[in-house]
Amino acid sequence: MLTPKLQREFEDRGISRRNFGRIAAMISTGAAAMPFLSEPALAQLSAISGKIPDDAVMINSNENPLGPCKEAAEAAHAMIAQGGRYLFSQTNEFQELLAEQEGLKGSYVKAYAGSSAPLMQAAIAFTSPTKPFVTGDPGYEAGENSARNMGAKVIRVPLTKTYAHDVRAMAAADPNAGLLYLCNPNNPSGTLTPREDIEWLVENKPKGSVLMIDEAYTHIAGAPFSTDFVAKDKDVVVLRTFSKIYGMAGLRAGAAIARPDLLRTLGKYSGGMMPITGMAAAIASLKAKYVVPERRQKIGDVRNSLQAFLDKHDIKYVPSVSNCIMIDVGQRKTGDVISGLQAEKVYIGRVWQSWPTKVRVTIGLPSEMEAFKTAWLKVMA
Repeated sequence: MLTPKLQREFEDRGISRRNFGRIAAMISTGAAAMPFLSEPALAQLSAISGKIPDDAVMINSNENPLGPCKEAAEAAHAMIAQGGRYLFSQTNEFQELLAEQEGLKGSYVKAYAGSSAPLMQAAIAFTSPTKPFVTGDPGYEAGENSARNMGAKVIRVPLTKTYAHDVRAMAAADPNAGLLYLCNPNNPSGTLTPREDIEWLVENKPKGSVLMIDEAYTHIAGAPFSTDFVAKDKDVVVLRTFSKIYGMAGLRAGAAIARPDLLRTLGKYSGGMMPITGMAAAIASLKAKYVVPERRQKIGDVRNSLQAFLDKHDIKYVPSVSNCIMIDVGQRKTGDVISGLQAEKVYIGRVWQSWPTKVRVTIGLPSEMEAFKTAWLKVMA
C-alpha cells in the first residue's frame, strides 16, 4: 500500500487512484513485481517456450557469454560464505569506488541491482498525466511501460536517417515533458548518438525535465561517458549496469549516477539492500582494469566478422557498435525466420513494431556466430 503522503503526492500530480495498486507494487518489490516492465521480462520477450536444447546457440537477450571476469567470479564465490549477513559495507564500497573512478563525490552514486529499477523509479518520479515520457523509436521499452502506469503520455520519436536519437525532435516533443530517455548506444539499433547532440539536448531540453542517459552499452562502443554532465550538476541521470561488458546479467549490479537531490527523489520509490555477491563481483570488476578494453576488442572483432559476412551476402542490416545488430529479413516473415533458426537450434531476438522487417541478433562467441551464419543461410535459402 502507498503511504497517505505518497497518495497525496500522486493525486497532486494528477495521477488516478486506479493506478495506485500498480504503482504500489512497483515501489514495494521493484522490477520483479511488474514482470512486463522489467529488464529480465523484456529479455524474456526474446525467450523461448518449451525445452531448449543443451547445445543451443543463445543470442537472443543481449547477454555476454563471457560471463563475469575471473576476479569477479572469485569475489562472488568468496562472499557466499558470508551470505548470512547484510554487509552494507559492500554497497558503500562499490558506490565510493565507482564515484572515484568517475571523478565524483560518493553522494552522486546509488547502487542498484542492475539498471531497470532506477529507470522504473525515474518514470514514477518524473512522469505523470501532465508530464510525458519522451523516447527514441525503436528503443528499450521498460521506461515507457512504467510511465504508462503513471498515466503519462509516451512520445516515441523516430531515430534519424543515421540511426541516432533525433535530439531536436525530442526536445520539441512536448514543452511539459517530465523525462527524456536516451540509450547510447541505442537498444536495439546498436547505434550511437553523437556527443555534440547529447550536449545540445542537455542545454535545450524542456525546462524542469530530466534527461536519463542509459549507458548499458557505452563500454562496448568505447564512446564518451556522460558523467561530466552530472559533475556539472545538470538535470541528468546516468544509468550503468554490469550486465553487459562485465557479463553479470544474472548477478545483478548497477548504479544511477546523478545529483544527490535527484537520487533522493528516486530513492523515495525504492527499498531493500543489494545482493552482496553482486556488489563483491562489481567491485572486483571495477578494479580489474583490463576487462573493459579486452572485452571491447573481443566483442568488436566478432561483430565486425558478422557484418563482413552480411556484406558478402548482400544482407541488409543496421551497422552497430554494440553487442547486438538489427538484420533485415527482406520479404520473409520475421516469425518464420525466427522459428526457422530455432529449428536449427539458434535462438535470436525479437522484433520492434516500428521496424517490422528486422530481427535483433546478439553478438555471441565466435563459434556461436559461425553456427548462426550457417543456420541463417540455410533458413533464408
